[in-house]
Amino acid sequence: MALDASHPSTETAGHPLGLPGRLTILAVVIIPFIATLYAIWLLWKVAVDWPDLVLFAVMYLITGLGITIGYHRMLTHNGFQTRPWLRGAFLAAAGMAVESGPLTWASTHLKHHALSDKEGDPHSPLEGLFHSHVGWIIDGWRIEPEKHGPWLLKDQQVGFFERTFLFWVALGLAIPFVIGGLWSMALGNPFLPGALTGLLWGGAVRIFFTHHITWSVNSICHTFGSRPFATKDQSRNNAIVALLAMGEGWHNNHHAFPNSAEHGMEWWQVDLSAYVIRALEKLGLVWDVKRVTPDQLRRRLEN
Repeated sequence: MALDASHPSTETAGHPLGLPGRLTILAVVIIPFIATLYAIWLLWKVAVDWPDLVLFAVMYLITGLGITIGYHRMLTHNGFQTRPWLRGAFLAAAGMAVESGPLTWASTHLKHHALSDKEGDPHSPLEGLFHSHVGWIIDGWRIEPEKHGPWLLKDQQVGFFERTFLFWVALGLAIPFVIGGLWSMALGNPFLPGALTGLLWGGAVRIFFTHHITWSVNSICHTFGSRPFATKDQSRNNAIVALLAMGEGWHNNHHAFPNSAEHGMEWWQVDLSAYVIRALEKLGLVWDVKRVTPDQLRRRLEN
């Protein structure tokens, strides 16, 4: 995750983050955690109302799908094609998740696939579970889009969302703040208390859960779970992470077929992101969806 809204030049892109950048990232990791502890305390004190939980769920769903569909399956792996406005909507939703701009995210993930569980992998559990989960973000890592995803450097839409990353972060906080306040007023209460709890649950707590569930794919899904496919890395399928991460937890499946827009390979492997893509396909909003054929699946299982 990087918080620099502008794309670093190819001359500096390969250098680790400096101290100010690391401190900023540390704040982004710690502040939502503290806010979540405070929110749990409020919940224990029965100081949270159902509008706050609705805001949390809706914002989590929107920003989570932005990451899983927008940044991951659409942008990084080119799993399907869509119209520019819908592509932009996915990139905007992903930006509100506060996991970096699209160029940084996609390039980092491509580097992970190129060097998965080897030296140079940005978040390999070979350096410890904590490192693969969050330590790699705090320590800093090399951003190399010229090596991992050079075509992204020529994508004007990607460049726009990379440069305006902080705007989408702010928007992701402003939306629950405003909606929470208006919702409070509609119920006959003052604006500010509802706005603040909306910001807490739909903003900080939502960011905390989005971050750690996403990072669990890097850590837990390379440490705990099943391996139906003999990939050259330590990727694993984990059903719990899959449910929480909208299908991303079928990680061994993903490493076996990285370009597939669907990670759930069996009927019982719940993959919410794939269901959304199918629905958009039926509406004619996405096309050229890459899927694994039964024959490809059978041959891969036999090898």
